[in-house]
Amino acid sequence: MAVRDMPAVPAIANPAALGLGGFALTTFVLSTHNAGWAPDLTWVGLAFFYGGLAQFAAGMWEFKTGNTFGATAFSTYGGFWMSLATFVVLLLAGKVPAGDVESDLGWFLLAFAIFNTYMMLWSLRLNLATFLVFLTLEATEILLFIGFFSKSTGIVQLGGYVGVVTALVAWYASAAVVANSMRARPILPVGKPIWAESASMAAESRPVTAG
Repeated sequence: MAVRDMPAVPAIANPAALGLGGFALTTFVLSTHNAGWAPDLTWVGLAFFYGGLAQFAAGMWEFKTGNTFGATAFSTYGGFWMSLATFVVLLLAGKVPAGDVESDLGWFLLAFAIFNTYMMLWSLRLNLATFLVFLTLEATEILLFIGFFSKSTGIVQLGGYVGVVTALVAWYASAAVVANSMRARPILPVGKPIWAESASMAAESRPVTAG
């Protein structure tokens, strides 16, 4: 079969809408508990299946599109949610010493804050909406690990408030991906990259062609 006769490969939908949506909703539900507004454990099922499995799948699909940043971010935070839900299941099963819970959560969130720091920096190369997701998430994780290490209910509650803001920003970014995929021209603005490549750098990175 000649190359020109081969069937066209169908386009792949943008998995970022799903990944951001799963992250936003699960973050919102957990953060409302941390803020003292909602009961505990309402988020655990979401952490396994929406923030976890669905977001992890979005990361795998991002690999297919060639988006290394999206694949890394969604796969990692899908793993984050499934790991956190597993920790809660172990806690409820009596496998985690009661005196270790705050310290365990503190180390857990500190580790993800380190990961989030460099992803936040690289998000400066994408768009304002994505950067704001990682910026608010950075603040949320820092407040929470400080709150858990210090056993401060007030700081954890403040982390819950910032987590709700994080969820709202991520929901907007998800909505923008969906809306903008339905029109030739964008409907919801996501902003330009803050760390834009200069003209000279762009020229240096452009592949050299003969002729």
